[in-house]
Amino acid sequence: MTETDTVTHFDDAEPTDVDPAETEPPRGARGRRTALIACAVVVVAAVAVVGALGLGGGEEKGPSAPPRAGSVVPVTRATLTERTDVDGQLGFGTEIPLPVKATGTVTWLPQQGATVERGDTLLRVDDRPVVLLYGSMPMYRDLALTSTAASSSVAGSAESGSGESDTGTGAAASPSPTTGTETGTGTGTGTGTGTAAPAPLTGMDVLQFETNLAALGYTGFTVDEKFTDATARAVKRWQKSLGLAETGTVGVGDVIYSAGKVRIGQPGARLGAAVGENTLTYTGTARKVVVNASAADAGWAVRGTVVGITLPDGKSVKGEVASVGRQASAPEGGSSEGESGAGAATLPVTITIADQKSVGRLESGPVTVEYVGREVKDVLSVPVAALVALAEGGHGLETEDGRFVAVRTGLFADGNVQVSGPGVDEGMKVRIPE
Repeated sequence: MTETDTVTHFDDAEPTDVDPAETEPPRGARGRRTALIACAVVVVAAVAVVGALGLGGGEEKGPSAPPRAGSVVPVTRATLTERTDVDGQLGFGTEIPLPVKATGTVTWLPQQGATVERGDTLLRVDDRPVVLLYGSMPMYRDLALTSTAASSSVAGSAESGSGESDTGTGAAASPSPTTGTETGTGTGTGTGTGTAAPAPLTGMDVLQFETNLAALGYTGFTVDEKFTDATARAVKRWQKSLGLAETGTVGVGDVIYSAGKVRIGQPGARLGAAVGENTLTYTGTARKVVVNASAADAGWAVRGTVVGITLPDGKSVKGEVASVGRQASAPEGGSSEGESGAGAATLPVTITIADQKSVGRLESGPVTVEYVGREVKDVLSVPVAALVALAEGGHGLETEDGRFVAVRTGLFADGNVQVSGPGVDEGMKVRIPE
């Protein structure tokens, strides 16, 4: 149109020196350009139609769902472990009263939290030290050179021995006609002894004490079950080091036995009070964890079971179940039956920590204990996210090529799930939809 207007304008204007042949393009060229423009319009329209219809080059395909997004993972064979967390308390265990057998007035007590080892003084009664020794047998009698029981037996024999048995022969006594006195003849013999050699004190408690005495450096005797003169001499040296009278006899209240060194707990008596059953308490020196486990679900709590412990500072350490209480108790304000439910009752589970250094300086605080509830080995598994709900019910897996395979599910653990079924094989690729 512009070109036409221009030509018309030139026809009405004044004649010039310009040659019309130089300003007007040839009719053939102008026709070709018009044809090219028309072709371009047709091509653009065709492309738009193809794009709108979703057609394109390449292999023709039948109608199908649009491609699904998501990653593809293989079905793997593995061991699945179900882990459960329970709350616990880090500490030194339950405080136990020391079996103090000394009688008198408490004149000295150690500080709470102090560690007492073999040969150390636990407390003083009437200003006499009560010493800690190691062993499992409690002190139940005095240890001395002779046995009190044996001496009593000997003394009883002496009282009934002399003259009790008497035999004799002779004429009957008759009054003398001249003197008026009775005369007679006869002989008699008696059986019995008035004295006996004292029996040495023997027993397993002697062996236990002598073992401790030797461990403290007081030797010169044979460590056995007999309390001999050599033992008594070693006892005197030990008593001298304690500031006691050198008697060679160990009183029943002079020592207390424990399995090892102890940590002093809360005192149950004040200075100046009379000694009682709860005068002093103790615990072991190793930190441990106590869990009040549900009595209805305490099957995991078996002695020797290894568990994981998460400390208050977030650090994880290993523990081992050492003991399980046999008496269930209900929490305060509830009962094992009734409104609180049967699962309210708990059992105390004590867990030891072998590597005490791994705990650092922590002495107490709340912890989390992780134990293995169930475990299945050598099973097929996939990530839980790979499961899809099937229209006909149940679960299935979508294969890499878009098929769906029904599966049976088993244990869920650590983000994976156990799967099985006739169409599931190890290594099969399944899709995790986004």
